[in-house]
Amino acid sequence: MRVAVVSVMGVLLLTALGMSAAEPNAPKTCAVAIRVVNEATGDATAAVIQVLGADGESVELEGLLPRGRGVPQKLSIHDWFVLPEPASIELPREPLTIRAFSGLGAEIAEQQIDLTDRESADVELTPHQFHEAHRAGLWNANTHVHLQKVTRGESDDYLVDVGMADGLDLVFVSYLERAEDDVHYTSNEYTREELHSLNNQHVHFDHGEEHRHNFGAGGEGYGHVMLLAIPELVYPVSIGPGISKTGTDGLPLRRGIDRAHELGATVIWCHNDWGLEDIPNWLAGRLHANNIFDGGSHGSYEHSFYRYLDCGIKVPFSTGTDWFIYDFSRVYVPHDGRPTPEEWLEQLAAGRSFITNGPLLDFSVNGQGIGEDVSLEEPGRVTVTGRAVGRVDFKRLEVVLGGDVVHTESSRSVGRHFEAQFTTEVPINQPTWIALRTPPPSLPDDPDYADSTPLNEYGRELFSHTGASFVDVGGQRKFDRNAGVSLLNEMRDSRALIEEKGLFADEAEKQQVLEVYAEGISELSARLESQ
Repeated sequence: MRVAVVSVMGVLLLTALGMSAAEPNAPKTCAVAIRVVNEATGDATAAVIQVLGADGESVELEGLLPRGRGVPQKLSIHDWFVLPEPASIELPREPLTIRAFSGLGAEIAEQQIDLTDRESADVELTPHQFHEAHRAGLWNANTHVHLQKVTRGESDDYLVDVGMADGLDLVFVSYLERAEDDVHYTSNEYTREELHSLNNQHVHFDHGEEHRHNFGAGGEGYGHVMLLAIPELVYPVSIGPGISKTGTDGLPLRRGIDRAHELGATVIWCHNDWGLEDIPNWLAGRLHANNIFDGGSHGSYEHSFYRYLDCGIKVPFSTGTDWFIYDFSRVYVPHDGRPTPEEWLEQLAAGRSFITNGPLLDFSVNGQGIGEDVSLEEPGRVTVTGRAVGRVDFKRLEVVLGGDVVHTESSRSVGRHFEAQFTTEVPINQPTWIALRTPPPSLPDDPDYADSTPLNEYGRELFSHTGASFVDVGGQRKFDRNAGVSLLNEMRDSRALIEEKGLFADEAEKQQVLEVYAEGISELSARLESQ
């Protein structure tokens, strides 16, 4: 009883002194109206935002889409939230730091605010734009996206809001099948027309299909290809019992690839060099581009691109994110005004692309743009100009000549972003190819790629690479005999592996698959003999 009396007396004393006792129902949050503004237009723009508390930890923002939705790993992407338009959110009454950016070409805007004694507040952030892609005639796309285990409404909101906040211009959402699991694949519900209905002035959408084969549930098989801007699905979408739990391994990817060509679709090889059928299809000219770092780290540039370039085969660079949009990964191509999906894919197939999840690149050889070839009558020099800008320090630019780094340029800070640029002359002694990149990211268990690159805001290692330009000399294109022999031996090994692992209804089925490799081996053997 004595304790109760003392408590009541304490409250009366505080009231008499004009002070308030702690009330259990006192508000603990402040309503903060947040608006992110486009620096050039002054209009509100979609953005991703982060709020740091007084302890420096990220604050959960109720009512906003977590930018890390669908990402199982604990990465910094989970510290960011999507703000598609100005909104009022409840934030803790304490000193806070609010940060925001939109797309890859803007710095992070930051503001400190003390909400300790406030019931409401207004915050306006204007990220400085250091690169205007559209003004430079560049348009980007993510070529590989699926969504699962979300409702159709959540999927609509995710695609539109994330696409706008991340500054994506075009997103290809693709259909795929896997026995039992695909009941959860929300992205399979979209028709091409329904994806087009999500289009707005900032981001457009189009349809695709991932056509694939594995030996076992996740083991390497014939491979995976994206069939993009396709008017109808190619069946079977997935081949063989490894994925479908039915049928045989008796269909090569080439059958589906050829049907996609008949339908006017673009065919992109997936997942770096993962799969057996990439080499014969590149030799046959049936592929339009190669994705790298799209949901896996199966090799780096030399495995996915350089070996083909060394044999004189044009391999346009592409990328995407597979399950959800877990990174900034995208492909830029040039176009005068917003391209249709078909126009964008045409530029990609021509090799005029660069890929990135951060640094934005510009590159020319003797005045020719990215992916444009150069001819010299005899050995000499070419003038090379390169530039990169990025929000995160990419450390350096590298000129790659026939697989070797022949020039580097260190980055420097400019305001709250980083830049590097140069003009130099590169000696050309024989037919070769040339491209621009930032350092390649690390690869698990590969000592040649042990060094990691800096992380972007979403916790992913930085990468960027332009398409390659061939430099022909005296009318001759590069052909490296060692690279050709390596590809030839790999096709022979693939054929032996298929005979060992493949399940076929009869000999005719097996020969239908092996014929793809026989044609590739014959083609490359003839080229080697002619050298």
